[in-house]
Amino acid sequence: MFDQSQIQEFKEGMDLAVHLCSESPLGWAVGVRGPRAGVTPPLSHQAFTIMDQNRDGFIDKEDLRDTFAALGRINVKNEELEVMVKEAPGPINFTVFLTMFGEKLKGTDPEETILHAFKVFDTEGKGFVKADFIKEKLMTQADRFSEEEAKQMFAAFPPDAYGNLDYRNLCYVITHGEEKD
Repeated sequence: MFDQSQIQEFKEGMDLAVHLCSESPLGWAVGVRGPRAGVTPPLSHQAFTIMDQNRDGFIDKEDLRDTFAALGRINVKNEELEVMVKEAPGPINFTVFLTMFGEKLKGTDPEETILHAFKVFDTEGKGFVKADFIKEKLMTQADRFSEEEAKQMFAAFPPDAYGNLDYRNLCYVITHGEEKD
């Protein structure tokens, strides 16, 4: 549906759109907050809602054209939109969108790269790290999470009864879009 440069452009536009919506007087009434996985509502649903410009529950060529226009790309060719829409097995509802977009996003960061980042903190090689430790790092390093974003992340990926975060499963979900069986 989208190539990697379009996905990056879209992600940057979505970050801005989500930020603007969260700052709006209505607050999007659905609780939009930040472009991170695990927030409520999930970014994927926010993305679908923003792209479904006519709010009919499906993304079609005109929705794509309007989305590109909102991101500053005005002259999108009809043929380009046709190719994108034809990648779907049928009408693009939320489920189809999630599947298609998830397939394109899988390769953004290889699972092994993300696992390696967590393994740095897993000195005993057990496959988990203390959730409190990860929360502290998320809230104090680089692109810092707010308290609410950290809470939402752990709601989506809850630690076990001992406060451990199964980072292997987390990495799998980030890169594959679903939990291992």
